[in-house]
Amino acid sequence: MELEVPVIGILRGVEGGFFGELMAVSFAAGLTALEVTMNTVGAEEIVRQCRPAVPDGKLLGMGTIRNLEEARRAVAAGAMFLVSPNLDLEVIAYARAAGLPIVAGALTPTEVYAAWAAGADLVKVFPCGALGGPGYIRDLRGPFDHIRLAAVGGISLANLAEYFVAGAAAVGVSSSLFGGKALREKNLDQISVNVKNFIKHI
Repeated sequence: MELEVPVIGILRGVEGGFFGELMAVSFAAGLTALEVTMNTVGAEEIVRQCRPAVPDGKLLGMGTIRNLEEARRAVAAGAMFLVSPNLDLEVIAYARAAGLPIVAGALTPTEVYAAWAAGADLVKVFPCGALGGPGYIRDLRGPFDHIRLAAVGGISLANLAEYFVAGAAAVGVSSSLFGGKALREKNLDQISVNVKNFIKHI
């Protein structure tokens, strides 16, 4: 899973009627990948309806895929990649069999290596901020310099550069990317500005 812009925009709890516009604005602002979490109300229908409108070179995936059943539902809805918060080897195997990129959740060194060995395209280190953020990514990259790590949890404009200097291949971001206030107010113009500004800092 090669991302032109190494940021996965995470959207949880966004209303289905607003998502299409939000997706269009985010992609137009330069974002490459958007993730709708499975525990968003109507998540599968959101992906099913918006998938045909995804521009070439962009990706609409589903996250918070915690088990095999949810992975199957995400694929049926049309997800273009899967993201899990936890390490589930069955989910990784299913995604690979379906030909979809999988960003597999892990936290400990053992989990990180197991996820990579099972075939994860990216290993999602989550919750990264709780274990030292960039410093933890740097420590993991010591023995695992061949593993592509995606840092998720606690990323902001203030520490974004540190994560990439530490060796992160990508980051997963929600309110720090879109702007919590802009999301609440459904301010598409401000969301576009926020996304552009975040990407500019990479």
